[in-house]
Amino acid sequence: MNRPDNLRNPLKTARGLGSAKDGTHHFIVQRITAVALVLLGLYVLGLLVGLAGQGDYAAARAAVASPFNAVVLVAFLLAMFWHAQLGLQVVIEDYVHGGVAVVAQLAVRFICVLAAIASVLAVIRIALG
Repeated sequence: MNRPDNLRNPLKTARGLGSAKDGTHHFIVQRITAVALVLLGLYVLGLLVGLAGQGDYAAARAAVASPFNAVVLVAFLLAMFWHAQLGLQVVIEDYVHGGVAVVAQLAVRFICVLAAIASVLAVIRIALG
């Protein structure tokens, strides 16, 4: 028994399930943040290795107080939390369904924004004294 609705074109079946225009932007932004994290992460790692031998808070504070280092640290933190939010969003979209998915998406976004703000404020506080 063949029902007429089983003969639908796959595109006809997919219509109405949401826009497919935003996925490319998400993919590109995730890759850009990944590249930024590699470059910024190498600098931050070099900064930390350079501070490891000095071992005191004053040296670390002086390093963070340098405007270039502070800007790099803030850029690293923003890229890190943005990349984490994008990655967790994909995981939730793929594996969590129903009302829990909406709550999880909101929680991840809220936590990432809150953590990013707290981290940037910590760098600013250390940099400014």
